[in-house]
Amino acid sequence: MPGADKETELSERVEAFLSELKRGGSGCGPPRGSGETARETAALLRRITAQARWSSAGDLMEIIRKEGRRMTAAQPSETTVGNMVRRVLKIIREEYARGKRMLLTPLQMSNRLRCVTHASARSEYEQQFPPLKANVIEAINELLTELEGTTDNIAMQALEHIHSNEVIMTIGRSRTVEAFLKDAARKRKFHVIVAECAPFCQGHEMAASLSEADIETTVITDAAIFAVMSRVNKVIIGTQTVLANGGLRAVNGTHTLALAAKHHSTPLIVCAPMFKLSPQFPNEEDTFHKFVSPQEVLSFTEGEILSKVNVHCPVFDYVPPELITLFISNIGGNAPSYIYRLMSELYHPEDHEL
Repeated sequence: MPGADKETELSERVEAFLSELKRGGSGCGPPRGSGETARETAALLRRITAQARWSSAGDLMEIIRKEGRRMTAAQPSETTVGNMVRRVLKIIREEYARGKRMLLTPLQMSNRLRCVTHASARSEYEQQFPPLKANVIEAINELLTELEGTTDNIAMQALEHIHSNEVIMTIGRSRTVEAFLKDAARKRKFHVIVAECAPFCQGHEMAASLSEADIETTVITDAAIFAVMSRVNKVIIGTQTVLANGGLRAVNGTHTLALAAKHHSTPLIVCAPMFKLSPQFPNEEDTFHKFVSPQEVLSFTEGEILSKVNVHCPVFDYVPPELITLFISNIGGNAPSYIYRLMSELYHPEDHEL
């Protein structure tokens, strides 16, 4: 049966995506960028919308929520997956509301507004609209188009923030920051100092890439950040997640960088596309922290020492919002205090908890 074949194919695709997420998070698979993960998640949710069996918006939301919980459980530290699920849930709610408005007369609409508070959240989305599936898929296509252009939209703003002969500091390797600096280098000459971000040392890759683009680049150890900061005009960093309070979950060492910038009154700019905005708060300990093998810091061959110490190797730092000057996203620049407003535009309050 064609329907059964489609469901089997969909189930296999979901399982394949879950295993990819698990492999990427364990460090066994190839490194995955957040942008790639966001696009793959949105494309998979589009396929679920097109091929799964559902008759109303409520049914579809339940399916998306169920699959979203499985995806986030597969890799809790990759908040981009949950963010995409919430974006799609918001799309379904908006398309349902639009379809309903088109069917209701003004009198029915006013009665509806009076009664809406008495309706349960589940029964609210039970009415069936034949065009709903096509409208939701079209809106997800628009979301995918937006995701494709996020890095370019951020990079286009570079000339507004980077001026000639400035000294810029960054840490590790962020593809968004890399594109941002390279775009500015087309018309401006400036010097970039890259903190190596030990023990993974992605800063070395970042420095090599920038120097290939004829940008004057210097690599420093993380311990030298404070000593060099007095020469720096701006700090420009990427992040793994922008939290609900305007703070960051960023690569380890970023908090040190932010504190040094604050001490020297150096502006700290964060380049982060909107899909990294998460309703998560920093006190959610179970999903916030991620630890990996300390092999790079203390080799397993050091048997004598290993038996006497416990070594923790965290991947992420928490950076509080008071250390951040400006967020640059694909829709423009915002202060950390404005994050709550962007959050309400992106996600429905009922979808914060999947």
